[in-house]
Amino acid sequence: MKADAVVIGAGVVGAHTALQLLERRLSVVLVDPGPPGGEQAASYGNASWLSSHSVIPPASPGVWKQVPKWLMDPLGPLTLRPSYLPKAAPWLLRYLASGSTEAKLRTTAGHLRALLADAPAMHAAIAARTGLSHLIDATCGLMHVYRDRAAYEADALGWAIRRDLGILCEEIEAEEVARRQSSLSSDYRFGVFVPEAGQCLNPGAYCAGIVAYAKSLGARHLAAKAIGFAQTGGKVTTVQTTQGDIACDAVVISAGAYSAKLAAKAGDRVPLETERGYHFAVEGGANLPGPKSSVMISDRKVVVSRLETGVRCSGQVEIASVDSPADWRRANIVRKHLAEAFPDLDTSEGRVWMGCRPSTPDGVPVIGLASGLSGVVHAFGHGHVGLVGSARTGQLTAQLVTGETPAIDVSPFSAKRFH
Repeated sequence: MKADAVVIGAGVVGAHTALQLLERRLSVVLVDPGPPGGEQAASYGNASWLSSHSVIPPASPGVWKQVPKWLMDPLGPLTLRPSYLPKAAPWLLRYLASGSTEAKLRTTAGHLRALLADAPAMHAAIAARTGLSHLIDATCGLMHVYRDRAAYEADALGWAIRRDLGILCEEIEAEEVARRQSSLSSDYRFGVFVPEAGQCLNPGAYCAGIVAYAKSLGARHLAAKAIGFAQTGGKVTTVQTTQGDIACDAVVISAGAYSAKLAAKAGDRVPLETERGYHFAVEGGANLPGPKSSVMISDRKVVVSRLETGVRCSGQVEIASVDSPADWRRANIVRKHLAEAFPDLDTSEGRVWMGCRPSTPDGVPVIGLASGLSGVVHAFGHGHVGLVGSARTGQLTAQLVTGETPAIDVSPFSAKRFH
């Protein structure tokens, strides 16, 4: 098999990358052992937000004080399997250090804002030309709710940074919260609404739809696992897979949580961990009780989304090996949060899911040319911003492959920051 470019990974980042390359008239092979948009992929089960305001990394000043409490709390948002601690400890220390000061937080927020600005409009434009407009709402806005103004004030730094970056954040008092989210527990009496943000109404179907459109343009999907590269004179010539070799001129590594080993073969050792997330979903139509529009329940660290398939509650961070079996007690915790936040919703039955977020310790994805192998481009490590950041990442990656000037400065996303 031969192609101009091989994209390793058919998740939402790989899908957008393949589309952008095809639109530049390159032949493309997507390599992924699973079906695009399938339940095995992080692209399937995320919170569905096109949150262009998600510029604050998970670690921020003072978070280190809360980590022990979270780990001791069986209902807490963070858990770590004890047997995995020795391997995860270096990553966790870098994670805490990356957001230890306001200056670091503002620097990271600036980088992420460059990546995420205008993301809902980008996704809407791509959905329009791929026949997927019914899956993207670029104008709905997104809401964060708090129990009271004092709880909001505890997050004041993050909101101040967003406003300083030009993001409009509207404060909402109790009556307006109740009007906009009539099914929400009355425990939540303060909110923030971000008008510029949007939502994907079915992330798995969106990813699958982009790949299907890419196939209609000539892309091929090889159901295999990429295991290495061959080169000549420091330039990649072949992707080696479990189903044979693919001759190529360029390679994009967008294999999510499985990207680190491939990146190392291309000369970059990236500290990548799997922030495993869980969701609980109640299936049903538009009359199902729950949120009128997607909402972040701030104290519970979960997002509740209304999708075309029903209501989904997403959350939790579990630090564990990508190959470890799921701990479905974590999904039950998500269910409990959903039931308490929306008491009119029947959560006695529902679907559970677990997926692996590919996360760097500083919360910034890896996008850029590989250090040790010409022709290889990185596009992975998006953590909590994979869906929203996928459209811009696909554009940037295709520009790097074809030698165009990237739409934004990609140097802050380089793997070299970890060298």
